[in-house]
Amino acid sequence: MEYWVRRALEVTKTPFLLFDLSVVEKKFLEMKAALKGADIYYAVKANSHPRILSLLAKLGCNFDVASKGEIEKLLALGISGKRMSFGNTIKKEEDIAFAYKNGIRLFAVDSEMEIEKVAISAPGSRIFVRIATDGSDADWPLSRKFGTDPDHALDLLFYAAKMKLIPAGVSFHVGSQNLNPESWRKAISVAGKIFKKAMRSGLNLFLLNVGGGFPVQHRKPIPTMEEIGRVIEEAIDENLWFVHGLKLISEPGRYMVGEAGWLVTKVLLKSERNGEKWVYLDAGVFHGLAETMQNFEYEVRVLGKENDELEEYHLAGPTCDSVDVIYDRILLPKTITLNDLVCFVNAGAYTVEYNTYFNGIEPPKMVFVEELTEISLEEKMKASLL
Repeated sequence: MEYWVRRALEVTKTPFLLFDLSVVEKKFLEMKAALKGADIYYAVKANSHPRILSLLAKLGCNFDVASKGEIEKLLALGISGKRMSFGNTIKKEEDIAFAYKNGIRLFAVDSEMEIEKVAISAPGSRIFVRIATDGSDADWPLSRKFGTDPDHALDLLFYAAKMKLIPAGVSFHVGSQNLNPESWRKAISVAGKIFKKAMRSGLNLFLLNVGGGFPVQHRKPIPTMEEIGRVIEEAIDENLWFVHGLKLISEPGRYMVGEAGWLVTKVLLKSERNGEKWVYLDAGVFHGLAETMQNFEYEVRVLGKENDELEEYHLAGPTCDSVDVIYDRILLPKTITLNDLVCFVNAGAYTVEYNTYFNGIEPPKMVFVEELTEISLEEKMKASLL
């Protein structure tokens, strides 16, 4: 990717997200092979660039959406609502109605009120109930805000049937960037108990949504997709063997696009304050690096200085807000200086989506390796004609 960083600088300025679509295709095929028979619903919120969505649609991927805006973006690309699942458990009533009007018939819920909204605005639709997980092995836990306990989940399935919806099954999310395949086994075990109780009481459940959380390479060792897939398969055999024709869904976001992109930034300032060394970049928590506010650990490289002696710095963004600190303490080359290129490796997910124009500063743009290849070929053709 370092070669393509240099090439990108010929056509754009920092900050930018350098992105390789071929990695997305590779990741999709890996997941299809590891989760045999599963329907993959890409979590659009991870990176919603039209080129990514179009590629995944062509590969046969479905889509997990969180808002009317994401639905509209997919519809504009000619992607049918029948290939979408409305996975946000906190939906506007008008967005539910819009989704239903455009063919979406699968909705996530984790409360009575959400079921009531779906029943009114999307009558007869299929719902799945999201259960909470502890997220203990995830770098970005998600279950304080979302999901419910198993007993309540069972009540919600019956309530959905009472409201003339189709209770399809259960979903969970083990937390983003989960490093332990056993987290999926634990969650599937809980889901199996809910299925058993529901089906003994007359419900005909058929859907298990194993969510996202599949990790990408950063600073810690990660399990392979094949290892996670093996655990999921074993857990289904152990806990859901009695469900004939079980429909399996996964909702990868970070996994699908994370390793496809590098966020490329430039040093604006190096200074010392009260005995502490600081480096300021042209992107920060308001412009692509919001996840670092909860200490999400990217691999950070200073191009051309990878072998230099290191020392401790505070790394911050460009805005006039004290919240805009990327890492309070990070080892960077002692020689780091003005205009050096600082790259956040495997940052293709949740960077260009987490953006503002705070302080009037433009967020990072996306530059595709494929576009640079096209430019390079064009230049070669021109050269051959001279």
